[in-house]
Amino acid sequence: MGEHLLTSKLKGERLELAAGGSWTASHAKELESLVDGVTGDAVKAKTMSIDMARVEELDTFGAWLLERLTRQWQASGREAVIVGLPEHDFGLLEEMQTVNRSPIAAPARDNPIVSALVSVGRASAGFGRDLINFADMLGAVGIAGVRVLTRPSEFRFTSMVHQLDRVAWQAVPIILLITFLIGGIIAQQGIFHFRKFGAELYAVDLVGILILREIGVLIVAIMVAGRSGSSYTAELGSMKMREEIDALRTMGFDPIEVLVLPRILVLIIALPVLTFIGSMAALYGGGLVAWLYGGMSPDIYISRLMEAISLTHFQVGMIKAPFMGLVIGIVACAEGLQVKGSAESLGLKTTASVVKSIFLVIVLDGMFAIFFASIGM
Repeated sequence: MGEHLLTSKLKGERLELAAGGSWTASHAKELESLVDGVTGDAVKAKTMSIDMARVEELDTFGAWLLERLTRQWQASGREAVIVGLPEHDFGLLEEMQTVNRSPIAAPARDNPIVSALVSVGRASAGFGRDLINFADMLGAVGIAGVRVLTRPSEFRFTSMVHQLDRVAWQAVPIILLITFLIGGIIAQQGIFHFRKFGAELYAVDLVGILILREIGVLIVAIMVAGRSGSSYTAELGSMKMREEIDALRTMGFDPIEVLVLPRILVLIIALPVLTFIGSMAALYGGGLVAWLYGGMSPDIYISRLMEAISLTHFQVGMIKAPFMGLVIGIVACAEGLQVKGSAESLGLKTTASVVKSIFLVIVLDGMFAIFFASIGM
């Protein structure tokens, strides 16, 4: 096989090129240098001919180099011809002559109003799909629950106890810490601002009512959504990616009954317990700050707290908790079962699970606030 080469000879206003050897992709670097070097000899020439008679091998890369060279000449208004090309290479060169002939179309400018409407439409469609998925999962869990009630022996009690340990018991330290700090912050801010009016005592009312009715259950639900909800989505999504859920169906098991139902029941049980623990920690944190920062003795704090709060405030917070646990579990499990076969899908669904859970928890809290206000609680 001869050496790939390209020689040039200037005859008057005509540049004669002679190619030889192997013009293939394996010699791309050398061929690129040869073709680029031709431009230096082509300043005075008005026509060019390329003799391909001595070329032993020609592939798509070599044919494109020839086509690129001829297009450069033709674009500057000069003539370029190829001679001596073997017949079996004509088809390859003709194919290269049709490549990239059409000009690149400028990107179309979208109408901003139409783009905004399209975004709104897509968001609405996505919201509708989320509602359908939520309702579908809620119905499937309800059916699985009825089936378990008719056949209690088939319920995965061991799985439920394991999840209860993970979701409730192991979450107690972080729940205690966060709610304790939140209670202290609310007490400090209340005392700081009420002190301007000589009414530091009302900071106890603020802490007691706000913690028991709203903040206690809301903070706990958000913590559980970020901690346990994301875990549920990641676990079920990994099972979906490894086709373990399909294997369960093949063996005759219902994935909702085996995997989803115990997890959701655990959240329904754990949220009220964690809410109670968190509320007590927040009240303790508020009392500690009132003592150290506000100079309020523990006896005064407790007596004022007993006057400010009632059983109704405690009931309002505790009634919300199981519903928030149900919402977190439904969203987390529904997102986990929608994971596709890629790690990117798993990450997106885990993020979506946490965001949607927190959003729905806050919406549900607002709906409960309106409901309790309407019935006088």
